[in-house]
Order: sequence, then C-alpha cells, then structure tokens
Amino acid sequence: MDRRQLLAAMAATSAGLAAPLARAQDWPSSTIRWVVPYPPGGGTDVLARTVAEAMRQTLNQTIVVDNRPGASTNIGAQIVATAKPDGYTIMSADNAVLAYNEHLFSKLAFHPEKDFTYIGGISRFPMALVVNPNFEARSFKEFLAYVKAHPGQVNYASPGNGSPHHLAMEMFKKRTGTFLTHIPYRGAAPALADVMGGQVPCMFLDLASGLPVIQSGKVRALAIGTARRVPGLPELPTLAEVGVPDTEVYAFQGILGPAHMPAAVVQRLNAELNKALASPPVVKRMQDFGMEALPGTPEQFLAMSRAESKRWGAIIKSAGVKLD
Repeated sequence: MDRRQLLAAMAATSAGLAAPLARAQDWPSSTIRWVVPYPPGGGTDVLARTVAEAMRQTLNQTIVVDNRPGASTNIGAQIVATAKPDGYTIMSADNAVLAYNEHLFSKLAFHPEKDFTYIGGISRFPMALVVNPNFEARSFKEFLAYVKAHPGQVNYASPGNGSPHHLAMEMFKKRTGTFLTHIPYRGAAPALADVMGGQVPCMFLDLASGLPVIQSGKVRALAIGTARRVPGLPELPTLAEVGVPDTEVYAFQGILGPAHMPAAVVQRLNAELNKALASPPVVKRMQDFGMEALPGTPEQFLAMSRAESKRWGAIIKSAGVKLD
C-alpha cells in the first residue's frame, strides 16, 4: 500500500468513526419509541408514561409509549432486541425480562445480557405478605404456625405463573419449609379481589397496586419483603424481623435498549432518566404507588439485574417452575 492509499484508508476509517459520534451528538432528532410489554393502564404503563413525560421535557423531543403485551413480556422484549440500536427504541423492562424468563423458558430468542443495552433503573416495588382480614391467623407468627400445621391445605393467589408474586411465595416456602398451594390468576386485579373476598386466604402483594388496599384494611399485611420498613407502612415488620432472613422480595424495573447503542446516547438517556426520577411528578407518583426510585449508572443497573437473575434462577430451578 503506497502513501496515498494509506492516507485514503485512514481517512475512511476516521469518517466511519466520526459518523456514529456525529449521530450521537445530534440525538434525539426524532420521536423516541418507548415499548411497554404490558397492556395500558397497569402500574408499569402508568409509571412509564409519567417518567417519559418528565424526560420529554428535558430532551425536548416526543416520546411515544407503545404497549406490546404478551408472552410474559417476550413480545415487547423481542421487538426491542431486534430494533436498530440508535437510541430511538427503548423499553420498560422488569423482573421478567431482566431476571426470570431466561430460567422460565427453555428457549428464548434473546439473552438479557447479550442482546440489550442497560440504560438505568427506574423503581423497585416492595411486596408484602397479606391475608384476608377474616383469616384466623392474625399475626405473622400465627400465620406461619397455621400453614405448618396445615401443609398443602392453604391456598395462595398470584397474578400468574412466573410472576414476581408467585416466585416471592416460592422463595418464602423454601426459606420457611412450608407448603402452600398455588392458585394462579390472569392478572393482579382478580387475584387481589379473591383474597379480599375470602375465596383465597393469602398472597404476596406489590405495594404499587396494594398499598391503598392495605391502608384501608381490605387485606391485612403481616410482613414486608424488604431490607428495611417502608414509609407508607411504618408499623409493618420486615420478613427478617419476624424470623425469615434472606427473603427480600420485590418487583423492579428499568430501561433497556437494543445491544450496541452509542455510548454517548446511553449516557444522555441515563442522565435524563435520573433527572426524571427526581422530578416532583415522578416522586409523587412513586410515593402514591409505594415505590422506591432506583437512580444510578447503567453499570449499576446491569450488575443489579444479573445478581437478581442468579438469585431467582436458583428459586425457579428449585421450585421446578417452567412456562413452556
């Protein structure tokens, strides 16, 4: 290669590197699509729209929420995994995409770590063990004694197989050596309705949908699955406090994009997300839902997600839960 050919090759390489950088600097110049892998109106959808509106104001660009429910979030996840990695397609990802599905399904079209870019955490939803107010066990101690005395005879509800609520009880059963019978429903609302109505005595309930119900006395909370007590229910003890250590149970979510997004775009999205989490409308919405914000770096969100996958993978394997 002579000198002119070498210079031409170097110029072409520099141009190739400069183009993505220029595009990253121009971002966002068009509408951002935010995929939510759940139907409209649920907690994930409402929170995504609240955070998206806060980010829209600082990005000065339209963000359109695109609801793509189905297949335990795999439909929405596949859409994002195969999207162009230019920062214009992102998604709300929760326990299912981030920690559960790689263990619940024998075959997935994507891998959570390899096929996505981790942008940042949004929130964590604490979960509480609740019972119907008329259930004879009035305290956690009485509940534990009752289920141990009646193995397999106490039913518990969940929004469905493989949901955080289902797997929370599987972890509880493993930690306490108890056996309760799972009654899966098609969604949190009918599961909670039957616990309130007394058809099923208990469930793990996320505070995003359950805090008002607990505060109104329609169900009785026995313990919370967090490391510390939560502000909305300061009198409610943690599972560790009532003698069940190493049983933190919560739903969590954050934002993913396709793999290989430009680093500058990821940094900008992360910065705007952290700003949004501190904005008054988002803070109020999280307080209303009993959520804990999860600001931080993409690296922290990735590390947390992979740790949760390892933790819940062991529970899923032990319980023999499969969705295919």
